[in-house]
Amino acid sequence: MKKLLIVVNEDRFFLSHRKDIALRAQLEGFDVTIVCKDTGRGHEVKALGLPMVDMPINPTGTNLKEELSTLLFLWRLYRMERPDIVHHVGLKNILWGSLAAKFAKVGGVVNAVCGLGVLFAGDQSSLMARMVMKVMAFANHGMNVSEIFQNKDDMQLFISQGIVDASQCDFVKGSGVDLTTFTNVPKPVGGKYRIIFTARMVKEKGVITLIEAAEKLRQEFGDKVEFLLCGDLSNNPDGIKKEELENRCDGVYLQWLGYRKDVKDLLMSSHIMAFPSYYREGLPLSLIEACAVGLPIVTCDSIGCRDTVDDGVNGFLIQPRDSDALADKLRILLLDPSLRETMGKKGREKAEKEFSLKKVVDKHIEIYNRVLAGEKHII
Repeated sequence: MKKLLIVVNEDRFFLSHRKDIALRAQLEGFDVTIVCKDTGRGHEVKALGLPMVDMPINPTGTNLKEELSTLLFLWRLYRMERPDIVHHVGLKNILWGSLAAKFAKVGGVVNAVCGLGVLFAGDQSSLMARMVMKVMAFANHGMNVSEIFQNKDDMQLFISQGIVDASQCDFVKGSGVDLTTFTNVPKPVGGKYRIIFTARMVKEKGVITLIEAAEKLRQEFGDKVEFLLCGDLSNNPDGIKKEELENRCDGVYLQWLGYRKDVKDLLMSSHIMAFPSYYREGLPLSLIEACAVGLPIVTCDSIGCRDTVDDGVNGFLIQPRDSDALADKLRILLLDPSLRETMGKKGREKAEKEFSLKKVVDKHIEIYNRVLAGEKHII
């Protein structure tokens, strides 16, 4: 039986983004182990019949001692477990995991680039970004590796910087959405319109932009609309503090809901998705889920986000940090129920065509088998 280690930052991310891939790999005959930080949901991973190893990692940290501790942990784990494939998800896991795999002589490596985040949000030629790219290029050199990208911008960056070549690249549109459970049901009538945002409470995710846009609409729609900010706090350096969220949200017109397990139900009971992120996304799960349930979307014309919206078809694209434009597009949708319905249907069609969870899972199994066989791939 071929041994597969799936390495992600935290148990909760695994459960929301990679669970179905792991379970399918298990059905296909792989001996699957999950490697991640236990934030209190490790028992849920184990309840699925998946062994889990608790990994020491600070997902947003920069302390050199902590980072080297993560690298050393992975190197020791790979030497002990002797996996046939390691699948790293996220930039930090790719960075340290790829080095550990190289030093431990792991036969196959799969790296999933699911967004480049804050490090690449500004000047891509910053010293830290250049150092990270050089280390990843060194780690990939001479290795049997598949690099999975969720958008073409990230793929072209990695190729241009010599981190990978085209034969090492695969393209998968996001983490996928289960189209049988996320369905386009009729939207609620008779009550307040719901505008929803689902993500961690990080500035680059556009939280403040959305709050500013909501305030611009308050006088006109204060008694007709509720804005739902659905997401947990983050230890990211640019994470928004609990006190600021509580001060800005009145609990009626603007509601911060915190972490919720019923995101699907909240989406299906909403009317519009507002996601003004200028974070360097991969392909946001929030937006493909919104497409699947038939919500018109207002998001930024930025890397990752733009891949989920055909401007004027299933939503609107605006420039980052532009609360005026966000307010204007939300106003258009609030005043036009026919447009909301039409855009929602187009979003569902896009989800069925591009974002099916089954397609994503099938693609990963294909990649695992190809890496096991040592075959290269040209997109």
